[in-house]
Amino acid sequence: MHAIHYNDFPFIPSKVVCIGRNYVEHIHELNNEIPSSMVVFNKPNSAITDTLRFISSDTRFEGEICFLMMKGKVAGIGFGLDLTKADTQNHLKAKGLPWERAKGFDGSAVLGKLVPFDGPLESLRMTLHINGILVQEATYELMIYKPLEMIEEIKSFMSFEDGDIIMSGTPKGVSTYKIDDEFVGRIYSDTTLLVESRWRVLG
Repeated sequence: MHAIHYNDFPFIPSKVVCIGRNYVEHIHELNNEIPSSMVVFNKPNSAITDTLRFISSDTRFEGEICFLMMKGKVAGIGFGLDLTKADTQNHLKAKGLPWERAKGFDGSAVLGKLVPFDGPLESLRMTLHINGILVQEATYELMIYKPLEMIEEIKSFMSFEDGDIIMSGTPKGVSTYKIDDEFVGRIYSDTTLLVESRWRVLG
């Protein structure tokens, strides 16, 4: 578990709340069904890291827009990677079992720097480049469930602690990765770059 930074101040969130299957094309690329209600799962704070490591040959990256929650509202924004052990998840899904072994392992919530944000959520866009190639891109419009819907649904059964993170789901383009790959994740408000995070995959 590592501290992450908001406005250059280090802290450790109590949890990361993740929204699954929030982009239609990503649902299709994994041959999943479009859910009838919001898919929500948690990563413990032991999963949080600022370092991207090679985990296994079946581990996928999933780039996501991340929201920092303070006083029950979005206070900051950043780029994050939800790492997933794909073979393990497929086995668990086939048996109808929980996903923690595939989603909540140590180092599975890779978070970049978070910066203050109070602008229009509708303006948000993210990109992920690996080794200089654009592999993922998403906008607010492509989300099935928008940020305010996520917050209300989560609040209906679980409390936010100040500093908690919402990972809002990943668009199409997820894949495995290898040691020494260079990741660059960016969050924009329209055409204005809000924050950029870079990682080199460690062994």
